[in-house]
Order: sequence, then C-alpha cells, then structure tokens
Amino acid sequence: MLMNIAFLSTFYPFRGGIAQFNANLFRALEKSADIRAYNFSVQYPDFLFPGQTQFVTGADNADPIPTRRLLNSVSPLSWFKTAAAIRRSKPDFLLTAFWMPFFAPSMGTVAARVRTAGIPVISLLNNVIPHEKRPGDLALMRYFLKHNDGFITMSNAVTADLQRLRPEARVLMRPHPVYSHFGAKTDRTAARQRLGLAPDKNILLFFGFIRTYKGLDLLIRSMALLPGEFELVIAGECYGNFDDYEKLIHGTGVADRVHRHIRYIDSREVADFFSAADLCILPYSSATQSGIVQLAFNFDLPCIVTDVGGLAEMIEDDVTGRVLHERKPEALARLIQTCFRDDSLQRYSAAIAQKKHAYSWDAFARAVLEFAPSLSQSKGAEG
Repeated sequence: MLMNIAFLSTFYPFRGGIAQFNANLFRALEKSADIRAYNFSVQYPDFLFPGQTQFVTGADNADPIPTRRLLNSVSPLSWFKTAAAIRRSKPDFLLTAFWMPFFAPSMGTVAARVRTAGIPVISLLNNVIPHEKRPGDLALMRYFLKHNDGFITMSNAVTADLQRLRPEARVLMRPHPVYSHFGAKTDRTAARQRLGLAPDKNILLFFGFIRTYKGLDLLIRSMALLPGEFELVIAGECYGNFDDYEKLIHGTGVADRVHRHIRYIDSREVADFFSAADLCILPYSSATQSGIVQLAFNFDLPCIVTDVGGLAEMIEDDVTGRVLHERKPEALARLIQTCFRDDSLQRYSAAIAQKKHAYSWDAFARAVLEFAPSLSQSKGAEG
C-alpha cells in the first residue's frame, strides 16, 4: 500500500530555488507514494517582496505541480483552513519545506493543528538561522520547530543550528540533490556567442539572487587583481540596489571585464550561463548549503566556495573544486589563478561527472520515505 503524504510549501506558480527544489522532490516522491501538494495563495505580500515578481513568467520552464493554493502567510483564518484540509486527507505524515522565520507563524500553526489529529510532521529545513538576521527570528524559529516530529537537513551546519535550538530533534541529513531539470551542458563556443562573450577568455560566473551576504563585492575586488584574460559574468536579480556594486565595478577599473545580467534568469537561459563559464564562484560570508553548487554540478562546472556554514561540505577540496579559507580579495584571486594552472579544471569536471549521480532526487526521496515511519510524535513537543 502506498504511503499517503501531504506536502506543504511553495510550488508553481511561485518561482525561485525553493519552488524548484520542491517540484523536483514532489516528482521523485510521487513515483512511490500518494502525494498531495498544498501551496500558498499569498506567499509574501507584495510590499514585502524585494524582487520584481514572485511568479513564473512565460520564459520559465517551470513544472506546474498540481496544488491546492490555500495558505496565506499573513491571514490566520487561512492557516486553520489549510490545516483542516490536510487533516481531512488523512495523510501518513505532513512534509513541509521551510526556509525562513517569516513563515513560522503560518506553517507552524498548520503543523500544530495537524499534529493534534495524530499526524506526524516532518520539516525539510533549508535554513534554521537566517542569513540576514532580524529581531525575533529565534523566537519564531522555536515556535515552528516545536511543532515537528522530525527534520530533514542537507548540511551539518543546518543540523548543528537545529540542535542548538532543539537538542532532542530527530534528524535525517542528506546532501542536496543535483538540479538536473535545466537540461544538459550545451556547446561552450555557441553559449559564449549567445551571451556575447569572447571565446578565448577565462570566464568566471557569479549566479543567482544578489544579496549582501553572497559576497559579490569581494569577487569584484578580486577581479582587479586578476590579469586581463579573466572576465566575470554576473547573472541574477538584485535584492536591493545594484548601484553600489556598479560603483565598485567602475572604481576598481574592471568595468570592461564584467558582464552584467542583472535580472531574473529564466530557466531556458540557465544552461548557457553554466556552459559558457570555466568556474563558478560563491564568495559567501554566510551559508547553509547552496543550490547553486548543485546546479553547477549538473553542468560539470567546478566551483570555488568560501569555508562558511555548509558550503565547504558540498565541495571536495582540490577534487570537485576549491574551498577558500580566507575571505580576502588577494586570497580569492590567488585561488582562482591556481584553478587555471595545469589541468585542474578538467580534473575537477571529470570528478564531478563521476560523482554527481550519487546525489539523485530518487535517492533523496527514498531516504525521506524510510525516515517517516521511524517517527512518533515527540513527547513534550508542544511545550
């Protein structure tokens, strides 16, 4: 008999990495379980959303997961209606995918009310301690965490954060699967032509939403220390104002070597950016794990990551990429140049191609289904 699962989080028509992750996991779970997805009717009120739009566009190759759009993050009445709908479906467990304290009141209340019907709740935690901290975050997280019976994490860093707040937590840790839904690597020369890049340059890629903690300023400063054959592609929507970065680009004299695509990158464009690049750079000052690494791995593209949070767990240093231990422009510039010596990049790419198959969505889904029956509602979890 198939396991019956309720899955509450963000899905199509919302866009972004969390929705993409959830779509991939849903498709893997539905192969061996009866699963229903419950979605937001309102994710963020428009005045709180820092980007251009929360929704997919016609250029996005999004997976239209069938969902019930019930949960309004700022409407308590919808929280009770969502919980009631999930309880009526009588799932074996409720799975939530959680990523920031803002959603703790809505998703935590749903979880609490579902648990009163004897239904265990498991949360997949993308983060516990947010990258950009705000007053009240820890109180909100404690509220959400106490209404769960088990947790799934994707890095030791997130597991440690969780155990600081809930030492007795039941935890399954599995690495982030590889994002394969963007297709295969395309011809490098053709990809560079489409992006207006020179065929003979060393191309560095900074990809994804631009936020302060992601360290783009560090990467721009390191560009000033690299010789002229190195060029940087910045591709992603800026959450905030890009003007300060633009001033830094001109102030460091690298404007002619930095290609700016400051907008949301639609799904159909992703392959070109990763196929055109030689190396992906994640100079973050704070991190848990990153879908960008697993996106790069889909295209056999090596990464440099900083030794923060769980980022370094995703890279085998000098095997599938490099780990930067000193967050200084000089250190990053040196490490970038080291990657281009001898056959390092080719060696890293070959190792990624060999190892990435271990990080499949089907294996991740199997681990979730094996974990769920081991849980019973935690004694004292309501306290």
